[in-house]
Amino acid sequence: MDLRSPRRCAVITSLLTPLILLAAACAPADDTTATSSGSTSQSPSATGSDEPPAEDECATGSLPLYEDGTLTIATDSPAFEPWFVDDDPTNGEGYESAVAYAVADELGFSDDEVTWVTVPFNSSYQPGTKKFDFDINQISITAKRAEAVTFSDGYYSASQALITLKDSAYAGATSLADFKDAKIGAQVGTTSLDAITNEIAPDQQPFVYDDTNNAKQALLNGQVDAIVSDLPTAFYITAVEIPQGQLVGQFQVTSGETEQFGLLFEKGNPLVDCVNAALAQLQQDGTIAAIEKRWLSNVVDVPELD
Repeated sequence: MDLRSPRRCAVITSLLTPLILLAAACAPADDTTATSSGSTSQSPSATGSDEPPAEDECATGSLPLYEDGTLTIATDSPAFEPWFVDDDPTNGEGYESAVAYAVADELGFSDDEVTWVTVPFNSSYQPGTKKFDFDINQISITAKRAEAVTFSDGYYSASQALITLKDSAYAGATSLADFKDAKIGAQVGTTSLDAITNEIAPDQQPFVYDDTNNAKQALLNGQVDAIVSDLPTAFYITAVEIPQGQLVGQFQVTSGETEQFGLLFEKGNPLVDCVNAALAQLQQDGTIAAIEKRWLSNVVDVPELD
């Protein structure tokens, strides 16, 4: 299995290797997750059939594709690190790009049979026809979203993280309660934004930004005291993009359940069953773990905020 990385290792790897947590992270979504702690499979309301597909149903030529002969994969633009590298999903670098190509390979597609399209995050989980086979964009599996779209089994477990500046009065915070009077921001439509309201519950309404870049700039400008993102993104922000930033700590959402990212499909798309089978094989043979180790690796002792 080509992991997309031994031959294309980018500068980000050396930057992140001593920093990124293997088993945590989280970002986009907006309510209760459809997962349970310690499990990578989802409820039938969120994913495909409970029965594994027949082998011939998942033959490459038999797959129900958006466009014949190509696997069409969507993500947002810009595509942020460490999930993608150089804002280029096609290079196979970064955790989600590598996972996407591994899934494609397992389904029988070569690199040149994969087509990437841009879909804004906030519109990805809206109901209706999709012009792609699946979307990969740190989209958390939630019961509410699963009413409008179908999710694959989870491919990454997630937690949230709080970022301040090193000289902030909140840099030494040890609990979520310490942020009660803080001004906190996050990207619109994400579980990070929901986590501010539901888990931190500050006195002020959260500050909402169109994308993570705007949230980071607001932090630098002193418009907010802290921002919330998934943990790997928080590592990258504080290690590379905002060296004067500080990752204060991580925390879980929704009553301790493990939040997970899932590949997103048009509601009822039968392709999800074959993709779930591909993900299961990639988990079993260690491919997902190897990709995770390369792009999000080495456990770091990040304080837990509660």
